[in-house]
Amino acid sequence: MKILFVSMNSIHFVRWIENLKDSEHDLYWFDVLDRGELQTFPRVKQYAKWKERKMPYIKGEYFLKKKMSTVFNIIQPLLEVTIDEKLKQIIEEINPDVVHSFEMQNCSYPILRTMKKFPNLKWIYSCWGNDLYYYKDLSRHNAKLRKVLQRVDYLQADCERDCKLAVGLGFSGYLNEVIPGGTGYMVESLAKHKKEIAERKIILIKGYQHIFGRALIVVQEMEKIQLTYPEYEIVIFGSHQEVCSFIENKKLPFKFFTRNELSQQELLQLMGQSLLYIGNSISDGIPNTLLEAIVMGAFPIQSNPGNATAEIIADGINGFLINDPECNNEIYSIICKALNNKSLIAKAYAFNENIAKLRLDYAINNIKVNNLYRKIVNESRS
Repeated sequence: MKILFVSMNSIHFVRWIENLKDSEHDLYWFDVLDRGELQTFPRVKQYAKWKERKMPYIKGEYFLKKKMSTVFNIIQPLLEVTIDEKLKQIIEEINPDVVHSFEMQNCSYPILRTMKKFPNLKWIYSCWGNDLYYYKDLSRHNAKLRKVLQRVDYLQADCERDCKLAVGLGFSGYLNEVIPGGTGYMVESLAKHKKEIAERKIILIKGYQHIFGRALIVVQEMEKIQLTYPEYEIVIFGSHQEVCSFIENKKLPFKFFTRNELSQQELLQLMGQSLLYIGNSISDGIPNTLLEAIVMGAFPIQSNPGNATAEIIADGINGFLINDPECNNEIYSIICKALNNKSLIAKAYAFNENIAKLRLDYAINNIKVNNLYRKIVNESRS
């Protein structure tokens, strides 16, 4: 089968496509955002660095694009090669059996017009964290979501919540079984990086502070936590500038890493040394960092937008759920409750080891990924 992937250049996509390394499929990738080639196995034919101007840059073009996008979209085909044009060219060139897009707003909205021109071409859409949950409540996006989902044939998500949301938004195709973001982890080989609970002295915080992330509230509470529990080191990873500035201005003795400072392997090793992992946001699916914390034995404390997190964390059993991601008092209380209950952390450690082996292991999810394409092959032959 010929599979044409449409995505941004992302580690999560790279990890997905590498599940097909040993398959017999012909694999193609369209770099929809035109940000450069993937670092992956050579058998993937890449359509990157494709943007071309049709006429010289016009003064005011950037302003139109940012402030008056509707107007810009009308004149864009006169100025440059568009995503629609390039995708149509690729489809006509390779004649794929299926197009698989990852993420909605940047990678699926822009290809809808072209996909409608090829109504018999199968379309798989992989839903990422905020795609449906956050944008469904914005009227302009709600209409776009419905249009895309009505055209999509197969949907794959990292949580049951998004499968239900998709159906509620008009999706009537095939729902694939849930596959964790990044398609799982080499659980057995990562075990060597896991410290025993008694040796763990790090409280690890995800430092996202943006439209969805609410790390700053957690970091603010850590100032009080460290006074009460001085034996723990506070470490923040993936820190946005607002978080970095807060720590520096307050001269807090916390270690922080900026957005791209740690590789995934380095982060996994850090999680294997951490007693607690804390992630806080107002919108997400099941965060990949939460799954990584579970695999590496850090006790997870995570917000629960739309009850997605509750699909993997049973509150008070293998972690704690943050019900109000903007409530300082709740977050402080939950952290203290965890630090005061080492027996719970020990039980959660064992519980999460079992989850990692049964649900998050790479080998298990590799089968699920390949089964998705196998189903399409079988349908086309029947």
